[in-house]
Amino acid sequence: MKSDFLLAITQLSAEKNLPKDVVLTAVEAALVSAYKKDSLFANLNISVKINQGTGKVEVWVEKTVVEKVTNALAEITLREAKKLKPDIKLGEMLMVESTPENAGRIAAQTAKQVILQRLHEAEHSAIFEEFADKEGEVVSGVVQRFEAGQAFIDMGRTEAVLPPAEQVRSERYRVGQRLKVVLLQVARTSKGPKVIVSRSHPELIRRLFELEVPEVYNGTVEIKSIAREAGFRSKIAVSAKQEGIDPVGCCVGLRGIRIQNIVSELNGEKIDVVMWSPDAATFIANALSPAHINGVQLNKTDQVATVIVPDKQLSLAIGKEGQNARLAAKLTGWRIDIKSASTAELEKPKEVKPAAEAKAVTEAAPAEIEEKEASAAAAATETAKAPAEEKLPEEALADIESLVTEEPVKEPAGKSATVAEPIVAEILMPPQLRRQAAAQSKTELRFAEDILAPRRVKETEIPAKSNKMKKKKKGGFIKEGEEGIKAKKGRNRDYSQVEDEEELF
Repeated sequence: MKSDFLLAITQLSAEKNLPKDVVLTAVEAALVSAYKKDSLFANLNISVKINQGTGKVEVWVEKTVVEKVTNALAEITLREAKKLKPDIKLGEMLMVESTPENAGRIAAQTAKQVILQRLHEAEHSAIFEEFADKEGEVVSGVVQRFEAGQAFIDMGRTEAVLPPAEQVRSERYRVGQRLKVVLLQVARTSKGPKVIVSRSHPELIRRLFELEVPEVYNGTVEIKSIAREAGFRSKIAVSAKQEGIDPVGCCVGLRGIRIQNIVSELNGEKIDVVMWSPDAATFIANALSPAHINGVQLNKTDQVATVIVPDKQLSLAIGKEGQNARLAAKLTGWRIDIKSASTAELEKPKEVKPAAEAKAVTEAAPAEIEEKEASAAAAATETAKAPAEEKLPEEALADIESLVTEEPVKEPAGKSATVAEPIVAEILMPPQLRRQAAAQSKTELRFAEDILAPRRVKETEIPAKSNKMKKKKKGGFIKEGEEGIKAKKGRNRDYSQVEDEEELF
């Protein structure tokens, strides 16, 4: 039957999730420290062993073999030593059991503290060894709390830290939310192992594809490179190690079911799967998908690729804020310069003339050179005469002005004077003179209100208006029938007065 001490050790190992041997070793080390606090074993070399069968604690003290004992705690006679070990000699060291009957209160308190300390150290060591082997893998945890922008995720046996630099900007985390994260680093600290995880690292996409795509997990389809802008878009290049397998189709899945699971885990982040190729030009053209590429020019010395795309595909190839081109450059490792087809045509160098033609031009006959000089002189004289010819329109304008400004012909006094319109001059006049003539000959407008005499107001209408005003003030309102009658009366007009006004016109 097991003692209570062994049952307590077994329970403790189960709670701490530690092996039983580790717990026993920690307790033994704690008892050694406790016994050394006792005055009997203060300066002695002792060790403690716990019998796993009975749970008995044994204290062993190292003693020296001598002929005559002076210190019973540190020495033993040769006769007694040979009972324990027959071939022992004088001066040798021998471990002898010297278990005290009981330990003091201070020793027991010390043992308790040391046991707890050693158990914590053993637990931290076990946690470190467990997570150190999982670096780079995907682990699942629950968000527990937030401190100074950091999210602490419960991983079961320990807490993982999700720093702000490893968080996705577009994601918002909440307490109790379950997340899949990639384990970046495990470090030893005074407070225990520190586990750092990430949601924005490109390795997270690789591990998610291994979980969702069996071909990637088995190695049939290999992910060559990954370029990611966390929360917005990612590109991965894949290739097949076995003939007859479509790597892109394997990653996308039937009707996109495989990649859709990954996108939902990343909260809607877009993922482009492109075909990897050993040819750099083909790989760059594939990396810029969904844009269509006309051609790729490589400069291997500077590691620069010039990509020519149709004019309509230029914005698609560059992407929103240059995102597509930036991801393609990260994916391929080349600097990419994207140009439209029209721009590339304009930047083409002009065809250089052959050396024979250049030599023939330099050896031209002197007569041909003189002819060229004569033609150049004739062109110069023609340009000099051009200002003199420009004066002719000004003289023509002067003649036109004289025609326009001639005095009109006087007619007999009985008839009203009218200015004859210069029809021919109007056709030949420039716009400026035509506006001046129109301004001079413009007749003054007169309105009917200026010509008509003021309307006479009947005396009978004045008191009627005053009566209406009085009725409105007294009654406060007017009936609909009376208002209609008054409106009809107001429409009546003296038609005789209208006829008098028409005669004035």
